[in-house]
Amino acid sequence: MQTTPDPVTVLVVDDEKGIRDGSERIISRMGCNALTAKNGEEGLDIIGRTDVAIVLLDLKMPGIDGMEVLKRIQILDRGILVIVITGFATIETAIEAMKQGAYDFIPKPFEPDQLRIVINRAREKIWLKKEAVKLESERRRTLADLGTEKSRIHTIIDSIPNGIVVTNADGQVVLMNPAFGRLLGLDTGTAVGGRISTYIPDEGLCRLIVEISSGRHVDFDDIPTYEFSVGEDRFLMARGRPVLGERKECLGAVVTVIDITNMKVLDRLKSEFVAKVSHELRSPLSTIHEQLALVLNDLMGQLSESEEHLLARAKEKTQGLISTIGDLLDLSRIESGTTCQEPKPVKLEDLLSNIVDFMGTRARTKQQTLTLIRPEDPLPSIKADPLALESIFGNLIANAINYTQNGGEIVVKVDMTGINTRIRVIDNGFGIESRYLDKIFDRFFRVKNDKTRFITGTGLGLPIVKGLVEALKGRISVESVPDKGTTFTVLLPVN
Repeated sequence: MQTTPDPVTVLVVDDEKGIRDGSERIISRMGCNALTAKNGEEGLDIIGRTDVAIVLLDLKMPGIDGMEVLKRIQILDRGILVIVITGFATIETAIEAMKQGAYDFIPKPFEPDQLRIVINRAREKIWLKKEAVKLESERRRTLADLGTEKSRIHTIIDSIPNGIVVTNADGQVVLMNPAFGRLLGLDTGTAVGGRISTYIPDEGLCRLIVEISSGRHVDFDDIPTYEFSVGEDRFLMARGRPVLGERKECLGAVVTVIDITNMKVLDRLKSEFVAKVSHELRSPLSTIHEQLALVLNDLMGQLSESEEHLLARAKEKTQGLISTIGDLLDLSRIESGTTCQEPKPVKLEDLLSNIVDFMGTRARTKQQTLTLIRPEDPLPSIKADPLALESIFGNLIANAINYTQNGGEIVVKVDMTGINTRIRVIDNGFGIESRYLDKIFDRFFRVKNDKTRFITGTGLGLPIVKGLVEALKGRISVESVPDKGTTFTVLLPVN
């Protein structure tokens, strides 16, 4: 019986020629067939024509970016393992790629040994998957060697580098592999059979696993991933799915656990870098802005029209940079968890009424109507940071005003849905094309077309809104139809 992985075809998709050429040399010396592509379009074409098993995928490329390529590979459903190549500035996207099905990641710049390790790990997973398929085929042919198959399956599970734990419908552990024990710091030889809380110290994760095990999650796609720490410097991410019987009844849960410590470290370094650079830039930019304003005031009437226009534009651009730096600092504070102040009871209807009254003047300059619709019965107070709420809904209403034509209509509706307060900001403005809806919460992303190209902004407003909503344990979603309007919906828990 073969005990080593077969040679496989590895495709390197990266717009940097040095990365492509170096990776190709290393992969070829490992006995694999190495192919390269300089962009996403070329990579997808090769995947369509060739039996590719592993893809090394750069997330930041011109044209089709890495996340779009990952989605299309997932749609093909050919079992291709995608290893994302992440740089310092793309660690958040790398985490998102892992959540959306990427197998592993490798940070730039990487050493040859790092690449060999991650490729060998992927080859082993492919081999183990083939072995599992073969074992399943043998099981269907005969039940005579059932005991042998169980032994083989246990061997395969024990060989998987990620942690795996299986529970029954009562939340008791019936199986776990050595990797799970190592990640959770369990003693060698720890026996199965106890409640999941015996093995995992995080109460929130234990509660989620018990809910999955007992069949409380009907829509499996809504089961969230869960990040937690084991010690000060180690971070893990868990993903759970129910185990279903022949009659679709829930028999328990299977949970995979991976180590994301390196990604967390890179994320923290990135946030610290952004905060430091932003602090260093804001002071001199503010000085330049004030000096330009002073020059314009002192030389009013002495400058030619073109000179006055140039100075005014310079003053406007410095103000734009100052606003961008302020937004970046806000995002850094949100990521570090220091943006929200001590929560206090807030009457959301009154807060929204004040914001609508304040923004009404701005709407009237564009001949727009801005209306707040309250429910018939008073809403319960929510416990939250008032400043965070003002920032969330001030941003959403300002966006609605900016991206709605003169004479348009903007409605803010607030009501209850289940245990959540629901706030909808509805406009009949320019709308957003469906292909952009999953990108509008990305940093610096702005929809630009003939109707919006003259609207100024940093592209950081919606990321800040999303970060604040999630910090308040809420959710935000968007629906939009081009030329008909957009609706942003925010759900905030009452408790």
